[in-house]
Amino acid sequence: MGSDAVTMFLCGDVMLGRGVDQILPYPGDPALREGYIRDARAYVELVEAANGVVPRPADFSWPWGDALQVLDASAPDVRVINLETSVTQNDDFASGKEVHYRMNPANVPALSVARPDVCALANNHVLDFGPRGLEETLGTLAGAGLRTAGAGADVEEARRSAIVPVEGGRVVVFSFGMPSSGVPREWAATGARGGIDVVPEPSQSAAAEVVGRVRRVKRPGDVVVASVHWGSNWGYDVSRDQVRFAHALIDGGVDVVHGHSSHHARPLEIYRGKPVLHGCGDFIDDYEGITGYEHYRDDLRPLYLVSVEPATGRLREVRIVPLQARRMRLRHASGEDSAWLGAVLDRISRDFHARVDMGSGGTLTVREWSGDASA
Repeated sequence: MGSDAVTMFLCGDVMLGRGVDQILPYPGDPALREGYIRDARAYVELVEAANGVVPRPADFSWPWGDALQVLDASAPDVRVINLETSVTQNDDFASGKEVHYRMNPANVPALSVARPDVCALANNHVLDFGPRGLEETLGTLAGAGLRTAGAGADVEEARRSAIVPVEGGRVVVFSFGMPSSGVPREWAATGARGGIDVVPEPSQSAAAEVVGRVRRVKRPGDVVVASVHWGSNWGYDVSRDQVRFAHALIDGGVDVVHGHSSHHARPLEIYRGKPVLHGCGDFIDDYEGITGYEHYRDDLRPLYLVSVEPATGRLREVRIVPLQARRMRLRHASGEDSAWLGAVLDRISRDFHARVDMGSGGTLTVREWSGDASA
């Protein structure tokens, strides 16, 4: 961190389970209970049919690919991901769910290799294998020295923020999920039951409750990130309630809203000089061979680098490095694909007072926009 800015790596869903787990050195049980696919290895076969052979076993760094070089070169002060998988060998498939994600705990080095400072866990897959699966997930991540937020053995632990010391201050990360993203309401942690921090809806009263927690923790010089799993999987629309909720968080002291759940990037917003990432898109998964929504280009995976002033929380810079999933590995997107992503993000973000420009080397930059036709 420089003396006047803290830079954070943020991304969407990191799904190292199911098909990805099967290519890693220690694949877990591939059994699934999905309507059409009953073996996780079938997702690897779909990827290979679409884009070519995937090494098996692949080394732990394989899924991250070029992202690791980007992170080494940009040297962010803090790395925050949404880890959307359970890390367990438990076989208690959660009832009422069509899709379940798990990775073998022995493959946790495939997560550690990216050196995340915080794994947000309040999402719709971390409890896919029940309370025992969650307990093993939390224990495995803690054993690997990884901070988590958004899940715990009781409601107090699930709501506890993750705190990362940085030069001159701290980055404080809150993680919570909403039913709009598929989070079952019964997964909410209570005083006597483990689970995740579930916010029932993006209401003003719910925002006030989160803000109350932020104000009890935040110190001068802290940068507060609200990492929220919300919204549908597809489409560029953002509900008015979600926009008002995000604004209320920032009005109350949050500095960055880190939204995820959508399988592709959604609008970026700059509100009162602070960034709202309404949907970061997927980052790592086994989706390459799945068809039906190709026009959204969910093969393009944005890597966000967000710099803010710790003294004020105001945005200094947002850079987006476009990556692409190929053979279950992230690689740099082509210039043409980077331009396509930039044009889409620019178009859908204009109503949110943000513009997206193409920078050098295919990197996208975000700037505040007043709405002037000449801008």
